[in-house]
This record gives sequence, structure tokens and C-alpha cells, in this order.
Amino acid sequence: MAETQFYGTGKRKTAVARVFLRNGKGVITVNGQTLDDYFSTGTQKTSVREPLAATDNESNLDLYITVKGGGLTGQAGAIRHGIARALVDYDAELRGVLKEQGMLTRDARKKERKKYGQRGARARFQFSKR
Repeated sequence: MAETQFYGTGKRKTAVARVFLRNGKGVITVNGQTLDDYFSTGTQKTSVREPLAATDNESNLDLYITVKGGGLTGQAGAIRHGIARALVDYDAELRGVLKEQGMLTRDARKKERKKYGQRGARARFQFSKR
């Protein structure tokens, strides 16, 4: 018998996470490493575990995650979004709890592009009157 698996894609800035959710003991694997080995700061680890904690599924689901692009904080946000989506795929009744806490909303903030004739996205070159 094939094991049932649930999937969710998460995005944040330029990071994209693929989250595979299976019944298990609460093991989280990110790019072949444990969650504690992959993320260094406690804030990032907490952010990743947030959807599981909100739905009381920390100890009965295994997560296999692949993530690409961006930095570690962006990747943690992408994983959080992906886990929330996978949990809705796993049990549609969890949608209300996750939506209420804003975990299903994709954070659309990205780096603004540099404009021509300027030093950056909004910063101008210094103006000299004389």
C-alpha cells in the first residue's frame, strides 16, 4: 500500500519551498538536513514550526522539504507558507485556523528594482547646484 502524501508550495521573496507531508513522528527534514542543522536562529525554527503548533500536529506528521533561492529568513518564510498549504491539503478544516493567523497569505514583498539614472530603487545621485 502506498503511503499517502500531501503537498504544498510556499513562496517568500525569491525563495520557493516544496513541502511534502506524511503521517509520522514529527521529523522535519530540510534539503536532506534536520531543521536544527539547517536553520541557525531560533526565530527561523519557530517560524517553520508555527503552522504545526497552531493546528496541534507537531508530533504526528513528518515533513520532507526542499527549498531553493533567497536567504535563510526568506526560506523559513517560504517553508512556513508551504507547510500551511500542505496542512490544508491534509485536512480542509484547518483552513480557518491558518487563515486567521495569516499563514496562507503569500507575502508579496520583494526587492524593488534599481531604476536607471538613480543610485538605487529610490535613492538618487547627490545633486550639486554649482
